[in-house]
Amino acid sequence: MRRANRVLFLLAVAAMIAAGQQTRREVTITTTPAEDAKPNSAAVPDVYAITGQFEKIVILRFKYQTDLLGGLEKMVKEQKIRNAVILAGAGSLRNYHVHQVSNSTFPSKNVFVKDPTKPSDLLNMNGYIIAGRVHAHVTLATPDGAFGGHLEPDTKVFTFAIVTLGVLHDGIDLSRVDDKNYR
Repeated sequence: MRRANRVLFLLAVAAMIAAGQQTRREVTITTTPAEDAKPNSAAVPDVYAITGQFEKIVILRFKYQTDLLGGLEKMVKEQKIRNAVILAGAGSLRNYHVHQVSNSTFPSKNVFVKDPTKPSDLLNMNGYIIAGRVHAHVTLATPDGAFGGHLEPDTKVFTFAIVTLGVLHDGIDLSRVDDKNYR
């Protein structure tokens, strides 16, 4: 009986440790096989410019345990921000959830990396608000090194986080800046 209790205890401890470890999963991001196979179009410029000026700067401050992406999305909606540049971000996080590209041919693939117990410093955030949609990238650091990726839900603030947005005029069209099929 004692041995059975010890085995159950060890299994419970192992389950708790496993629940708190980093997870990785790869996802294929397919539009359609035809879209993924299409070549670059001569009608799409190699590089193009979008010009404008900031209408205002908005600084967001996040408190302990706030979901970083969720809070950003909430404030973009509340502040009625359609188009913006994410200029900076700093602070600390209780955990992280990001994704990175994991291949170099179409269809594209992303690896989602989540660690529910690993704290990190938020060294930087950049990206865009495109027609009210947040496209945010982060650079994080732990004692093991720095890494980054696309910010995902369930990344919680530790001490605080600060994010600075440069808000653009609503009429600026950013719709194609992150469209992988516009090529």
